[in-house]
Amino acid sequence: MSAHSSIKDKRNLAYPTHNDLPEDARSSLIDILEARLADAIDLQTQMKQAHWNVKGPTFISLHELFDKINEDVEEYVDLIAERAVQLGGMVHGTARQVASRSTLAEYPPARDGRQHVEAVTTALATFGKGVRAAIDQSDGLGDKDTADLFTEVSRGVDKWLWFVEAHHQADR
Repeated sequence: MSAHSSIKDKRNLAYPTHNDLPEDARSSLIDILEARLADAIDLQTQMKQAHWNVKGPTFISLHELFDKINEDVEEYVDLIAERAVQLGGMVHGTARQVASRSTLAEYPPARDGRQHVEAVTTALATFGKGVRAAIDQSDGLGDKDTADLFTEVSRGVDKWLWFVEAHHQADR
């Protein structure tokens, strides 16, 4: 790693802390947390998009399901953001910042329940994959706490993915 890239990597350390994780590890962890934060905020807004716009014979069950997922994702957003700040970072969670950094696909123009189920399934699966990678990355940087946080998020996302996918699995 060059001296320039080392300085660049540490720019995300906005606040001093007595946290005993090495500065380089904290900087890398903040980058990981920020990436997953952008995805989590995007996921949350996609759940509200589905919640507001779902139509069809399964309206009420999906409307309520998407809202419950949104509530949990809102908690994940807070956990991820607060962990980044605990490590000395400054988080970036405005709509514009998130839109430029999220790895989730744009929510499609879904109308009926089936289309929303497909879109939500894709978003949850993509987010879950990123979170599982973050578990390994955090653990590799020696931060069991951040790895544990991502493990908690992963378990929740997998549960919601199961709930949503169940709407299609009966048709197969």
